[in-house]
Amino acid sequence: MASLRVSRLLLFLCLLCFLGFWLSPKVSCQPLQYFCSDTFFYSPYSTYEDSLNSLFSAMSSVNAPHNNGFFYDTAGTDLPDIAYGLFLCRGDVTTNDCQECVETATREILRRCNNQKDAIVWYYNCFLRYSNQSIVSNLDQSPVFIMSNTANITEVDRFRQVYREMMDDIATRAANDQSGKKFATKEVNFTAYQHIYGLGQCTPDLSIYDCDTCLRDAISRLRGCCDGRQGGTVLFPSCNIRYELYPFYGLHASSKGSKRRMAITISTSVSTVSMFALLGCYMYRRMRSKRREQEEKEHSQESQLIHLPVERLADDYSNDYLHGEKQAKSQDFPLIGLDLIKAATQHFSEDNKLGEGGFGPVYKGTLVDGKEIAVKRLSRTSGQGLRELKNEVTLIARLQHRNLVRLLGCCLEGNESLLIYEFMPNKSLDVFLFDSTKGVILDWKKRLNIIKGIARGILYLHEDSRLRIIHRDLKASNVLLDHEMNPKISDFGMARIFGGNQIEDNTNRVVGTYGYMAPEYAMEGLFSIKSDVFSFGVLLLEIVSGKKNNRFLSQNGQSLITYAWELWSEGQGLELMDPLLVESSVLDEVLKCIHIGLLCVQEDPANRPTMSFVVATLVSDTISLPRPTRPAFSIGRIVLPSTKFQQLVKYVLLMKSHFQIYHPGDRLIVASFLLCFRTYYGQSSI
Repeated sequence: MASLRVSRLLLFLCLLCFLGFWLSPKVSCQPLQYFCSDTFFYSPYSTYEDSLNSLFSAMSSVNAPHNNGFFYDTAGTDLPDIAYGLFLCRGDVTTNDCQECVETATREILRRCNNQKDAIVWYYNCFLRYSNQSIVSNLDQSPVFIMSNTANITEVDRFRQVYREMMDDIATRAANDQSGKKFATKEVNFTAYQHIYGLGQCTPDLSIYDCDTCLRDAISRLRGCCDGRQGGTVLFPSCNIRYELYPFYGLHASSKGSKRRMAITISTSVSTVSMFALLGCYMYRRMRSKRREQEEKEHSQESQLIHLPVERLADDYSNDYLHGEKQAKSQDFPLIGLDLIKAATQHFSEDNKLGEGGFGPVYKGTLVDGKEIAVKRLSRTSGQGLRELKNEVTLIARLQHRNLVRLLGCCLEGNESLLIYEFMPNKSLDVFLFDSTKGVILDWKKRLNIIKGIARGILYLHEDSRLRIIHRDLKASNVLLDHEMNPKISDFGMARIFGGNQIEDNTNRVVGTYGYMAPEYAMEGLFSIKSDVFSFGVLLLEIVSGKKNNRFLSQNGQSLITYAWELWSEGQGLELMDPLLVESSVLDEVLKCIHIGLLCVQEDPANRPTMSFVVATLVSDTISLPRPTRPAFSIGRIVLPSTKFQQLVKYVLLMKSHFQIYHPGDRLIVASFLLCFRTYYGQSSI
């Protein structure tokens, strides 16, 4: 009985704390969007890196003019090592919030856009940009990011008229803003109970004409993608515009908003402290038992694989250790000496550097016998990278397939963690596919061969190997090409093993690349063979079109996936084809590949085909294909399969009518909410 009372009290405090945090103004710690140019790179410890560090130091300094919300500066003296930078905070954001946002942005942009000379990161409160070229007083509308609320409006015609008039007025007032911020907001009545809130802002360095041009173009993009939706956002480097059915601005600047925030904070602080005290006591035993179960599960997975000396991955690896008893357990997998690798790569010289991966650089090497190798050098400070090393080595050492890259060995000496692969002279698929010059090399015959090879490689992982493996990061840059342009899937650091009859799993650590992630994985952490199928579908459409999904945007604001579906459903699928393929293509094969790609990216995993079906249809002309449904417009969705608390959830949703998850801040809140109910009802109930 006492336990039941504690559980109910815990549930009440969870809900109270959740609502308090939800109603209070939020500053998202996660970027809204970011862009990293893949054209220009700088070397570590270079003059440009010094200039960039000096620039960021000035931008995040308390002496920077945060009170106006706009700041630009340069660092360095000689071209091409001058770094140009600027930041812009939203017009209603306080000085403290502006500085906090800029400080976060300077850290995040370096982490996400490592060694790239041109990058932008957007938050709800600010955006920050740097480049190796002058960016001040220039109208810049590329790249563009468009986001749409997933909920629809009922009275569409009236809504369009009201919100378009509102946005046009915002554009005019922002361009002519005399305060120096080039910022304007407006609230209009839509129904007796609903209001539309809009906002527009330009960088203050723009002229009136350029600001008006930028905002009008943003409004045009907004109409193309978001008419009939309850909210939408367009982000340009020079301006941004947004509308919603709830007040998303004005919570920072006024004293009334500050008092409201303080009142909410005080009212929830006691509940928060109490909740965490009870939560700690309540969950201690459960967490301990679940941790033990998880460790046993991971151990059982890894016991099927080779045993490597991973216990000391974070320590210094001595030769005695490598050549002792532990190595005897890895007899089927060679450990290569560090001295050989250094000699092969000329001590990791910049001339031998092939590129930069997520956890460190990759170098070309030549062994004494003339054999060429590729060496992945994991960052010495990346604990996460060490986990990926262990995962990749234990997986790929036992996988043998012509369409999987071959791992030749590894090196764990000193503080080095190295993976040695067969060398792929043509690098990765993205090098050719998204380059208008090199793309000519990939005629239709080669592209179809690449599609088939990737499909066979995934089929091997899913069904034909001794283990069922989910890759989880299938993309163009992870498909390597040999001297004959045959594809080989690489980078198994994120892969997971399924045992027995397991068909899906979930995780709180979502890894991979946005643009290739299946909706259920990106938003809920659910992954299966069907999440790999989704990634393959995106990749297939990229190969046919020559366009990169997470960089593509049609005139109507559509992604590559939705654009492909619209063309195909209107009988114009061939318009998706890369113009470079006109002379070499076989039209029926192109249409069939588009059809297969659209089947793979359907929102419901159950509607996606298996890779065995995909491979069969690629090599046969007699198999009929079902008609695909419209792919998901957004990756944002919430699944609430349990009926135990649906009524309470519905009540909460009514209190917050804009509960449409399409940005990271709300995702965190939803996760906190669900955690409370998992604690009360148990993991299996949700």
